[in-house]
Amino acid sequence: MKTYSIGEVAKELNLTPYTLRYYDKEGLIPFVERTSSGTRLFKESDIAALKVIECLKSTGMPIKEIKSFIDWCSEGDSTLQQRYDMFMERKATVEAQIEELRKTIEVIEHKCFYYKTALDAGTEDIHRNNKMEIPITN
Repeated sequence: MKTYSIGEVAKELNLTPYTLRYYDKEGLIPFVERTSSGTRLFKESDIAALKVIECLKSTGMPIKEIKSFIDWCSEGDSTLQQRYDMFMERKATVEAQIEELRKTIEVIEHKCFYYKTALDAGTEDIHRNNKMEIPITN
């Protein structure tokens, strides 16, 4: 079985070795084996778990809650419902974030159109003089 160093894993996941050590200190990667001298040895399954941790982190989930998820995984099948519920909640959170981003991009697209039209006309007055109503598109 191939193992990877902390540096290799950090590079693969675009993280720093410091971040991985922090995750270890916080109990997020208790499954990572160590040599007798304490060097971490990462397996493919550890890298896959770290990708899930990074996914959860990108949703804004606090480290403490990610730790609960890791603990539930260690507890086995008795926590399947909690893990499912947690991912359903994360899904709802991300869907809300996507909706907010859609609204944001609509405003940005409107402003891009506004300024492009003004640039093409050589003046912002084109919008004022024509009382041009620019609908925000979906």
